[in-house]
Amino acid sequence: MKKTMINQTHIEGVLYEHALEAKVSGDTSKNPGTPFITGTISIATDDAMTNIVPVHFTYVTATFGSGKPNDTYTTLSNIINGTFGTYMKDGADKAVKLRVDSALGLNEFYTDRNGKEELVSAKRNEGGFVHKVDALDEDEKVRNTFKADMIITCVTHIDADDEKKLPEKCVVKGAIFNFRKDLMPIEFSATNPNAMRYFEGLEASQKNPVFTCVWGRQISETVVKEIRTESAFGEDEVREVKNTRRDFVITGAAKEPYVWDDEGSITVAELNEAIQKREIDLAAMKKRQDEYRASKAAPKAGTAAPAAGGFNF
Repeated sequence: MKKTMINQTHIEGVLYEHALEAKVSGDTSKNPGTPFITGTISIATDDAMTNIVPVHFTYVTATFGSGKPNDTYTTLSNIINGTFGTYMKDGADKAVKLRVDSALGLNEFYTDRNGKEELVSAKRNEGGFVHKVDALDEDEKVRNTFKADMIITCVTHIDADDEKKLPEKCVVKGAIFNFRKDLMPIEFSATNPNAMRYFEGLEASQKNPVFTCVWGRQISETVVKEIRTESAFGEDEVREVKNTRRDFVITGAAKEPYVWDDEGSITVAELNEAIQKREIDLAAMKKRQDEYRASKAAPKAGTAAPAAGGFNF
């Protein structure tokens, strides 16, 4: 397997709002009594303040394991205590400008939908380094980027939806890896016609994956739909419905994909091992969730072997 799997995001802009909390780790944690910060900051990456990209932090402590001070903890503390202002609370003049170098992760949990338990896997920027900056890059397109090594197993064409103001695109499905080399199923989009033709032309499948590097932009904007009801007399009733559209749109890919089933990229055996590890991790997460809910049902155990003849994630 590659020594380092690429998985990186870059977000810079004005701090729009935050949902950070300062906490202290409990007795059952690895380091009880340790102060830490958890929660989310939301950054407006465009000058119009319409593309709002969230970054989540699970556990940020004042120092690293080596004892070196953690500047990100200091920055997040300044946000919590109001030293660094937000656009929503303090206005544009007092809102701090930030640069965040993070990575893609998954917020995963099981939920009950129509009597059936389903796994929810939501993409998010997870952790990273946060810095206060005096100025932002003049090119808005470089303020909300991502880049990742991706195993592509499926490409699906989606027609445009004019009513919902959604463009024609293809969904590029597969998996990426975090810094621990844990496999994470993921989907990106391609909206450029040349990009759509390229990915559809790969003919990637579960039996014939394509391993390559892709990069693009994070879109997180509000789409406003106007609904008009005609009146028998007088003015029509007009109301607006707002929906947040979040997408990761691929704008580029490596000219040549990595060699498949190769020790310098990833072997089939290594991929199967990563899939099995994910099943074990999901089973453990499910068990913890069941215990947390004090469910009377016995937790599911065991691991699921990957589908024969294909990589299904």
